[in-house]
Amino acid sequence: MTPITLDDLRKFKEFDEVPDDQLNWLIEVGEVIELEPNEFIFRRGQASDHMTLILSGKIDVYGYPNESKKYFGSFEENSITGLLPYSRLTHANGDGMAVKPTRVFSVHRDQLQAMIQNHYELTASLVHHMTSRVREFSQSRMQNEKLMALGKISAGLAHELNNPASAIVRSSQALKSHLKQVPEGFKQVMEIDVTPEITDEVSKLLFTKVEAKPEERLSLRDRNRLEDEIADWLEDHGVEDGFESAENFVEYRFTVDDFEEVAEVVKDKDLPAVINWMNQNLTTDRMVDEIEQASERIAGIIKSVKSYSYMDRDQDLQPVDVSEGIESTVTMLNHKIKKGGHEIEIDLGDNVPKVKGLPGELNQVWTNIIDNAIDAMKDKPGRVRIVSFQTEGMLSICIEDNGPGIPEDVKTRIFEPFFTTKAMGEGTGLGLDVVMKIIKKHGGEIVVNSQPGRTRFEVRLPIMN
Repeated sequence: MTPITLDDLRKFKEFDEVPDDQLNWLIEVGEVIELEPNEFIFRRGQASDHMTLILSGKIDVYGYPNESKKYFGSFEENSITGLLPYSRLTHANGDGMAVKPTRVFSVHRDQLQAMIQNHYELTASLVHHMTSRVREFSQSRMQNEKLMALGKISAGLAHELNNPASAIVRSSQALKSHLKQVPEGFKQVMEIDVTPEITDEVSKLLFTKVEAKPEERLSLRDRNRLEDEIADWLEDHGVEDGFESAENFVEYRFTVDDFEEVAEVVKDKDLPAVINWMNQNLTTDRMVDEIEQASERIAGIIKSVKSYSYMDRDQDLQPVDVSEGIESTVTMLNHKIKKGGHEIEIDLGDNVPKVKGLPGELNQVWTNIIDNAIDAMKDKPGRVRIVSFQTEGMLSICIEDNGPGIPEDVKTRIFEPFFTTKAMGEGTGLGLDVVMKIIKKHGGEIVVNSQPGRTRFEVRLPIMN
């Protein structure tokens, strides 16, 4: 086996300022290891007892989010991995496997104390490398957190938009098919003999019903009763498909008395044509109404997205309407709430005072806390309640869930960066760390109280003068 040389270590940029005698000491306390392709240098759960310098070759690293193998990155020639001075690393979180013949230099943790005591420049260079590695890791985890949050919101939005979009497609296709049948009904109407006065009277009845169409739905019992009465009357007066038409007339609250009024002014032979014409107009109105409602739903979702992200708005400190931010956040998470069968209650009251801040960042606070509350209740349907109150110049927003609660040994650590109780791949441990940083930046504070069946996050923010 070819021994390591001083020239080999000089290829590592981390050692540019390290004296030769310290590198020679490192050579004496370490050992060279040669790996064949597919051979592991570390395995998940294995104790991390070595600092490893990659002299040649390549190591691929794999993690196991949700117990499925995933490629995380590679260590190339002249890179350093494993245990470093002052590192708290104890065990490997994944596997490291050589992808080609690889030569590494390994130093056991037993030598690190002597390095710290006797070789300042060498130690400093490795600590600097560890600091850079932590910074890169933090940036990567933060990016993963953002992508995970974006993925959740995107999935919810796709579902929320799909429903009204599908309704528009269905109603448009039905309307197109319906309009093809209108000419035949129009032909029948043109063949009847009515005076302008009769036309006005029938039209008045029809459009009065359209304009007064109630939003509340009838009970199933009342609806069935009205449909049966109208269908019987229509068929008794020669109207074909009376039961099919009755459903439409009941939607607009027609009664048998209304048809009796029409029958009084229209000749018996013309009555079916007039009633069919009325039904066609109601059908057209109903389909257009469905398209309008679905379009308004899409417009409302888009408005919530803009409100949530604060697109087209100044990103400087500004008066923030907390109610608007929370409501748009709930819209973003609505699919996840409904999917879990949860209930959400927002009772912020009237005239909630504004706070001065960055609205996009405050929306991150609401998103992370509400999302965590939903996740905490994932085992069974639960309830999230959001209320507000004011005390001593502070606005308190309380987000409470009836989940299992936060264990005492976990509660003291929930705001630590990278701490998470979720499975790998489900959380990065940055959500509540971000929450704490944003709240402090806004001059506020957050208080957590938790017990089984009631977990309450109270966010306190200064009210604008």
